[in-house]
Amino acid sequence: MSTTAMTLAVIVLVLIVAAAVATAVGRRRRTRELRQRFGPEYDRAVTEQPTRRRAEQDLRHRERRHEELTLHELEPGRREQYAEAWQRTQAHFAEAPQAATREADELVTRVMADRGYPVDDFDTRVGDLSVEHAQTIGHYREAHEISEYNERGLASTEQLRQALMHYRALFADLLGDSRGGGRPATGLG
Repeated sequence: MSTTAMTLAVIVLVLIVAAAVATAVGRRRRTRELRQRFGPEYDRAVTEQPTRRRAEQDLRHRERRHEELTLHELEPGRREQYAEAWQRTQAHFAEAPQAATREADELVTRVMADRGYPVDDFDTRVGDLSVEHAQTIGHYREAHEISEYNERGLASTEQLRQALMHYRALFADLLGDSRGGGRPATGLG
């Protein structure tokens, strides 16, 4: 083999190794970014999907879908109306926990719709919300599960109290503005 052919082979080999290293570094960077953005939701996706790669594809799909949404912050007056509605729902819990839990679910759904999130089905809501509200989406899942028990008449008062607290976490997150303000005052739990 000539010196030129050897040099060319070494260059090709170096390029292949460099490309492999760049791909691995890029993959690690994307994984780190997804973990930071989605927090516990990243771990949940990895657990639910057959491979980490599929989980990351799902999360990137959520990001792309989220970019297509026309979302907006609530006007201060509207935010205050929602905060007051939450206080009424929370106060209603003592006398009618089943009804108050339903009201909390409906209130959270109305806030989502007002912010511009599609609210057609639960899985779509969770996927869309997880992009910006990853830290509280687990609360929403827990509340929803308890609400389903509630609809079948199987939820205890303590479970309903937990559901209301879970709804409150997402509700406060949705109500806040990008600077974290506008959180409703709460007194439950």
